[in-house]
Amino acid sequence: NSASSRTIASTRYRICPGLLPNMSLESVRAFFAEKAPDISVIESTQSSATVVLAAEAYGVEPARIAKTLSLRVGDRVVLIVASGTARMDNKKVKGLFGGKPKMLGLDEVAEITGHEVGGVCPFGLKTPLPVYCDVSLKAFDIVVPAAGSTHSAVKITPSRMAELTSAEWVDVCELRTAPEAPAYSSSS
Repeated sequence: NSASSRTIASTRYRICPGLLPNMSLESVRAFFAEKAPDISVIESTQSSATVVLAAEAYGVEPARIAKTLSLRVGDRVVLIVASGTARMDNKKVKGLFGGKPKMLGLDEVAEITGHEVGGVCPFGLKTPLPVYCDVSLKAFDIVVPAAGSTHSAVKITPSRMAELTSAEWVDVCELRTAPEAPAYSSSS
């Protein structure tokens, strides 16, 4: 059964951490094979684990990197995909979701999404999660989200990404010019 396979995979990841990225990458490939066979996963020998590294690896400006934030708000887990230079505004998120957002811990991210930190994306998720796309992505014709590992990505239009992941468009970020903007703001 699927649930026990995920538990076994999760246990294997704790014992042998190298397994999750390959399984995660394969889940993203399977997602696109089923839902959008015209989109290919791009792999890089260079790490794309941060916005700046991803921009270098895929030859785009940092703002075009579509970073995925994994948050817990109350008892709900949500994913927010935003421009690489945008910074989450806690006040806006709290207003939208009715509670204070908290970034998931490293273990929680892998356990819940099936993707390692640095490769988290809204595609091929281990557990179905609500996905929200921040309006900061609409400034670009093409964005580059991760594809399940720290060395993979896809190039996709923001509207297609939202459509494929059944995402809702939201306005929960502030735009920043610094390429390595923190993922969220705790001062709001």
